[in-house]
Amino acid sequence: MNTARLKEIVEKVVPRKYLRVGGMYFLRAQYPLLKGDQVECPCCAKQFKKFLSYGAKKARDGALCPWCLSLERHRLLWIFLKETNIYSENVKVLHFAPEHQFQEKLKACPNVDYLSCDIDMPTAMDKQDITGLTYEDNRFDIILCNHVLEHIPDDLKAMSELYRVLKPGGWAILQTPMLDRSQSFEDDSITDVKERVRVFGQNDHVRIYGMDKKTRLESVGFRVEVNPFVRTELSQEEIKYFGLMESEDIWIAHKD
Repeated sequence: MNTARLKEIVEKVVPRKYLRVGGMYFLRAQYPLLKGDQVECPCCAKQFKKFLSYGAKKARDGALCPWCLSLERHRLLWIFLKETNIYSENVKVLHFAPEHQFQEKLKACPNVDYLSCDIDMPTAMDKQDITGLTYEDNRFDIILCNHVLEHIPDDLKAMSELYRVLKPGGWAILQTPMLDRSQSFEDDSITDVKERVRVFGQNDHVRIYGMDKKTRLESVGFRVEVNPFVRTELSQEEIKYFGLMESEDIWIAHKD
């Protein structure tokens, strides 16, 4: 069974925010059956015969790490961050909806003044509404906000808040699901769960972004860099070995 479908079934009994830890240990118990050397997760440094299928709308083969639950986007970001100043300079980092693969690593870095936040995630260090942050202006050098904005009805307010708390000279990773289209799409009239999954990819997403995401970010002050890192810096062998999406760009928002 697709792991995303299994997750949907279990969510009916177990609150979603507690599923990650339980799911992780369930899959780890199967590690001896999956151990191999065909692929490697850079987040946990474990090797497997293959990554597992995952996806709410359509199962993606080779998506999910059975040890740390990383997906393609997490593995790409992990590799990319090694090319930045996040591990080499004294930086203040704000991390929204913290992925556990990153949180423990960054908390342990002596050069990183790390803070994670979310409105309801129990593993976050601070409770915050992204559209109304309580942090002072120009506080953080780096912001990590990976697949969050597509959940936020007033995304321009959220973008404005991210810009406000980022220091001049700082940068933010602002990943979201994307479609190769000019305009983002929203429709609050779609209330059926299955239809929302079909249209938005997940029932708790409120929009699917198009390339106008760049102008939306620019409208609040950001200078936007769309970095094709996976295609320009990694070989086809590395893309396959680490289980990455060749089409995924990294969206970096700079505050000049």
